[in-house]
Amino acid sequence: MKIEQIYTGCLAQGAYYIVSENEAVIIDPLREVKPYLDRLEKDNVTLKYIFETHFHADFVSGHLDLSKKTGAPIVYGPTAAPEFEAIIAEDNQIFEIGKVKIKVMHTPGHTMESSTYLLIDENGIEKAIFTGDTLFLGDVGRPDLAQKATNLTQEDLAGILYDSLQNKIMPLDDSITVYPAHGAGSACGKNMQKETVDILGNQKKTNYALNQPDKASFIREVLDGLTAPPKYFGMNVALNKGGYESLDVVMNKGLHPVAPEDFEALAEETGALILDTRGAADFHKGFVPNSINIGLKGDFAPWVGNLIVDVKHPLLLVTDEGTEEEVITRLSRVGFDNVVGYLKGSFEAWKNAGKETDEIKRITPAEFAEQFTEDAKVIDVRKLTEYSAEHIDNAYNKPLDAISDWARTIDDSEHFFLHCAGGYRSMIAASILNSHGIRNFTEIEGGFNGIKKTEKFPTTDFVCQSKTS
Repeated sequence: MKIEQIYTGCLAQGAYYIVSENEAVIIDPLREVKPYLDRLEKDNVTLKYIFETHFHADFVSGHLDLSKKTGAPIVYGPTAAPEFEAIIAEDNQIFEIGKVKIKVMHTPGHTMESSTYLLIDENGIEKAIFTGDTLFLGDVGRPDLAQKATNLTQEDLAGILYDSLQNKIMPLDDSITVYPAHGAGSACGKNMQKETVDILGNQKKTNYALNQPDKASFIREVLDGLTAPPKYFGMNVALNKGGYESLDVVMNKGLHPVAPEDFEALAEETGALILDTRGAADFHKGFVPNSINIGLKGDFAPWVGNLIVDVKHPLLLVTDEGTEEEVITRLSRVGFDNVVGYLKGSFEAWKNAGKETDEIKRITPAEFAEQFTEDAKVIDVRKLTEYSAEHIDNAYNKPLDAISDWARTIDDSEHFFLHCAGGYRSMIAASILNSHGIRNFTEIEGGFNGIKKTEKFPTTDFVCQSKTS
């Protein structure tokens, strides 16, 4: 028997590949299925089942393409109602793969169809659980995502999740390995550990959610501090439940090079958003006017989902040459399938064609130290938790994920400095503000991490800022 965790850092997502004898299963596959097909061919095994722990909200699963290419059936837990052919398992149903077995454990609460898969080895010993978003390391799945679909409150769902954990997970042996669907950085939980594998006994000791004295305490603690889920989550659920275009079709459509002479016309014709995926260090020096910068080398796909939201919105790409396929693949992971082309020759070709360019004013932390005065306005786009821990005295906290709300409150007649932790998020913010005609600002390279090293700025614990301009 072989268990392989296939972890994707930018999504903080774990898929699982299990082999016994000449048969295999895959749990919660990513959108691009070629890596799984390559593994199956290398191991000379047949894919027998594709297990889905639930209808995912934060990424588009590869279940449909994988099933079409291998013939393996898709398996969901009880109450799931996908709009395509699938096996809807019963609670405690057993599936055999080679010499091992997988037992379906219905564990609703995160969603009502959520299920945990218990792996039983050839000797009948319970070895591992694949928990999806029911149980994470250090946390449990947020119970507020399925409210509209179930007509239940988040308190109702949290109570159902408590029962699932107490009745199905907690009675299992401490030695069982826990393989969750997500790790630290995922928006599907709030307190996840950086580790991606643990034993259940350790989680029983250390996971705050498993150590609540009663259901009421569990509900209160699990719901405390939950921020609003990313707006694209509902669209991903719909794709996972209802179906989507094959990634092959999406790739063929998106890998369409567009000459600089035709780029503007195509943008106007399609209404496409111009998405520049180059790094901040290159973007700020020059870019196609009105481009939005979300760098590929970062939490690219989640930020696209958070900020663009509409997965059907047409996109035109400006990329580092040779990365076009990777960009389209990573966009597809969160359902953004409507790429209509990319700028042939990247920004250099645009510039060499004599086209109009734009830029963002960026300075180093040392230059910021020289320009900073007591009455300077500073906007910090980090998350509230980061800001609360430490920030420049009197800086305003305006998190990037809420920029569509606060951008309209900015007074462009008043200059401000803009920073995040390291420069990735602040350049995204800078590009969005610039596209809205807000230009009277200076972005700080290296963000708060660089600013602290200058030892110039007074920092403080959280101070509530009431001013919104």
